[in-house]
Amino acid sequence: MTDAVGSIDMPDAEDEVPESKKTRKGGKRGKKGPLGRLALFYRQIIAELRKVVWPTRNQLTTYTTVVIVFVVVMIGLVTVIDLGFARVIKYVFG
Repeated sequence: MTDAVGSIDMPDAEDEVPESKKTRKGGKRGKKGPLGRLALFYRQIIAELRKVVWPTRNQLTTYTTVVIVFVVVMIGLVTVIDLGFARVIKYVFG
């Protein structure tokens, strides 16, 4: 059977790979032992932490204040709702 009009006969990717490349496993990680992989892992962690944009002291103070105020407001809201439900339950059930 013939190919569709305009198609190009391309060899499969497996046909182009030499035999020695097909049997190789692991790459760079395959050559290292468990301690080498652990060291690589920690080096990658440190490299990623260097990319982090850390907040300034002023930003950190502002963020902390906002979180504390939000938590206090939510505690007050939940307390008021809880006391309201307690009074309603006490009124209904006696």
